[in-house]
Amino acid sequence: MAFVVSNLRRCICFRSLSSPNIVLNAGYHANVIEHYENPRNVGSLDKKDKSVGTGLVGAPACGDVMKLQIKVDENGKIIDAKFKTFGCGSAIASSSLATEWVKGKTVDEALKLKNTDIAKELSLPPVKLHCSKY
Repeated sequence: MAFVVSNLRRCICFRSLSSPNIVLNAGYHANVIEHYENPRNVGSLDKKDKSVGTGLVGAPACGDVMKLQIKVDENGKIIDAKFKTFGCGSAIASSSLATEWVKGKTVDEALKLKNTDIAKELSLPPVKLHCSKY
C-alpha cells in the first residue's frame, strides 16, 4: 500500500493512495482530523463593519498565528465568527472549534470558554495544549 505524506501547515497526515478518504492520523484524535480537514468558519469578516471585532494572537512556542473575528449584534450576541490560522493541525482544529462554540453566545459567555475545554473536546495531547490557547 502506497502513502502520500501531506505536510500542509506542518500537520503530518498519511493518506492511502488506493483509499484517499482513509487518513492514518499519526497520533491525532479523529476530532482534530475532522476539524483540520473540514475547518469551519475559515475566512474574514469586513473589518470596517463596526459590529466586527478582530483579534490577532501568536504562540511563541511554535510560531502559530491566528486571526479571529467576531460579529456582534445589538444585544451583545455573537452572530458570526471567522478565523485564519497559520499553524499546525491542532491549532487549526482548535480555531475551528472555537468559532463554532462562540456563535450564539454573548461576549461575556464566550470569554468564559477555556482552552482546556477545547483541548479536552479535541483530545489534544499535553504537548499540544498551547495550540488551543488562542
